[in-house]
Amino acid sequence: MKQLLLPTDFSDNAWNALFTAIKLYAHFECTFHLLHTYEPKAQNISGFKSSARAGQVYQSMAEQSKEELAKILAYVNTNYSNKKHHFQTNSVSGGLVETIKKIIPKYDIDTIVMGTKGATGAKEIFLGSNTVKVLKAVKNCMILVVPKSYDFKSLTSVVFPTEYTHFFPKNILQPVLQLMAHWKSEIKIFHVAQEFKLSDVQLSNKQILKKRFEDHPYGFYKVSIKKTVSKAIRDFSKEQKADLIVLTNYKHTFFEQLTQEPIVKKVSFKSDIPLLVLPDFEG
Repeated sequence: MKQLLLPTDFSDNAWNALFTAIKLYAHFECTFHLLHTYEPKAQNISGFKSSARAGQVYQSMAEQSKEELAKILAYVNTNYSNKKHHFQTNSVSGGLVETIKKIIPKYDIDTIVMGTKGATGAKEIFLGSNTVKVLKAVKNCMILVVPKSYDFKSLTSVVFPTEYTHFFPKNILQPVLQLMAHWKSEIKIFHVAQEFKLSDVQLSNKQILKKRFEDHPYGFYKVSIKKTVSKAIRDFSKEQKADLIVLTNYKHTFFEQLTQEPIVKKVSFKSDIPLLVLPDFEG
C-alpha cells in the first residue's frame, strides 16, 4: 500500500493537490496522511504575558486545526467511495519541514503531495514559500508539486529532462514506472543543452535509461537552450502536451553551471504542469 503525505493549509491550492492525488492514484491502494502544522508568529510568542496565555493560544490553534482536518475527512468520505483509499489526519504543533522529516519514517511515506502556493494570510501557518522549503530540505522522499489551477485528467504524456550525467538506479524510477504502467503513459526523455556531444559516461547513462523504460513507450529528444533551462523545460512540456514533468532533486551542477538558475525551484513555481521530484539518490 502506498503512503502519501498531504500537507494542507486548507487553501484552494491544497484542496487541488488532494484532488489530483486522489485521481492520479485512483487505482492504487493508498493511505492519505493529511497533515496540518501550526505555530503562532514569533512576535506573538514574545508578546505573551504568561504561560497561561500562551497555552490558550496553542489550544485555540489546535482546536481549529483539528476541526478543519475533520471537515476534509468528512468531505472525502462523503464524496469519494474508493475502497482502495484510506485517510488519516495529523494535527501537529511545530514547523512544517521539521514535522515532515519526522513523519516520513514514522509512516514510511512514499510521496509528499503539495500545491505550489499557500493561502493568502494563511492563519499564521504556511509562511513563505513552503513548497520550496520542502524541496530544499527533504531529499529522501518523492515530492509531487501540483499547480494551483491544474485539472488532472490523465497521465498520457510524461516529460523527463536530463543531461545524462547521472546513473539512475532501478528503485529510483520504480514509482514513475508504476504510474506509467497503469496509465499507459509515454515518456519523453529530452536533453536540454547548448551542445549535444555526449561523453562516454553520458552515452552509458542514456543506454541505462533505454533499459529502464524499455517496457513503456518512450522517445529521446534534444532541446537547445535559448533563454533558460527552466523555460526550455516548460516550453517543451507545453509543446508535448505533457501531464507531468519529472526531475531529480540532486544538485543540478550541469544545469546551474550553464544558467546559474535553481532548476527545481523555478520549474515548480512557473510551470502549469505538475512536477514530480525524485529523491536525491546521490546524498
